[in-house]
Amino acid sequence: MVQDFVDNHNFGNTLKIQRAIIEDYKDDIAKYATGNDKAKARSCFLSITRQLSKDHKKFQYSTVEPGGTSRKFDGALMWLYDASIINFCYNLYVPELPLEGHSKENDFKVYMRDTGLLVAMLEDGSQANIIKGNLGIYKGAIYENIIADIFTKSGKKLYYFEKSNRLEIDFIIRQDDEPVGIEVKSGDNTKAKSLTSLVNFWGLNKGIKLTKGNISISDKIETLPLYMAMFL
Repeated sequence: MVQDFVDNHNFGNTLKIQRAIIEDYKDDIAKYATGNDKAKARSCFLSITRQLSKDHKKFQYSTVEPGGTSRKFDGALMWLYDASIINFCYNLYVPELPLEGHSKENDFKVYMRDTGLLVAMLEDGSQANIIKGNLGIYKGAIYENIIADIFTKSGKKLYYFEKSNRLEIDFIIRQDDEPVGIEVKSGDNTKAKSLTSLVNFWGLNKGIKLTKGNISISDKIETLPLYMAMFL
């Protein structure tokens, strides 16, 4: 995909290749998933764009199918994970180390491992809107997916912290043997009330905002350019 764009400078060609890969994914699900997991895995896969469009992006089985339950779809999700199509990001009971010890097994977000394919799954015109910066709430989902992919490729398991639908921190990572909250800001509004609450009321010594802006530090909150996620 990247090489095709380098050679041709044509987003349309790249989109065709991406959508061909998505069709290959669907074919692989039909070919390699076993038994009832074929239809379930396909339904979970196709629901990802809707899952990430929500303000609170916790994976909801009812978004896959009305009345859907973890008992019905857990195996299908694990198939997608084992096939390197998705990543899980687990909610924490408390933002404390060890992160794995405080994670909620059945409370998670799902991100695509390839953000370009996530964008290609949207309807025609969405791709141009993304380039122009006009995709509303979904722009945030795309930026989050990119950061999730960066963290995963650097060997981090993904965690977040959400409390009573009032406070949500996009990611919690271990850095210098301390838990650090990460908020991803896709727009011009870079206020981080949840991150400030995390530092002030949950005892964390540091929070990081990833934005389009430059580097700055205010009290315990660091602001870094989005690309610097690879160095965290």
